[in-house]
Amino acid sequence: MLVRETPMFIDGPSGPLEALYLDVTDARGVVLICHPNPVQGGTMLNKVVSTLQRTARDAGYSTLRFNYRGVGQSAGSHDMGAGEVADAEAAAAWLRATHPELALVLMGFSFGGFVAASLAGRLERAGSELQHLFMIAPAVMRLTADFPLPERCALTVVQPDTDEVVDPALVYEWSDALTRPHELLKVAECGHFFHGKLTDLKDLVLPRLSN
Repeated sequence: MLVRETPMFIDGPSGPLEALYLDVTDARGVVLICHPNPVQGGTMLNKVVSTLQRTARDAGYSTLRFNYRGVGQSAGSHDMGAGEVADAEAAAAWLRATHPELALVLMGFSFGGFVAASLAGRLERAGSELQHLFMIAPAVMRLTADFPLPERCALTVVQPDTDEVVDPALVYEWSDALTRPHELLKVAECGHFFHGKLTDLKDLVLPRLSN
């Protein structure tokens, strides 16, 4: 039987946030997925975000994806920084309140990689433990000192080798400079939006969720 996500709204700092929630029976954890740049048309329905959601579902996780402020039916206007991180924090708080017994995984694609990483750092500093952070073709240039990374959770970075939006060299340099443990997975002959490579992305993420 096909299980579909449930449309809903979550209370956010600038008003209601449009979201899609999937409640998996006997879930092994919960996954929050952050979408790409809203100014460039990014939404929670982006195909990379959708692939991550299905991958998490197939691994036995309940999932939540949402639109940042000013996207779709979410209230507010774009902030392109701390505001979207605050939106993600509200979504994570809802997931945590709904499933207090389950481990939390954060995923983000492109600008969403910046949002997820910033949220992970914020949650850890507040005393919360995370299971894993996945950054997919992440906008690492946005990760300034104002948005520190988490230190304790597992960290996986997936970077397309021929990314035309986020310069792969920037991501590789950023990875080389990281002092905390992490893994960097390069996807050969792959552009930013994983055209023709979504199965490769799933094959990289799924076993790391299933372990």
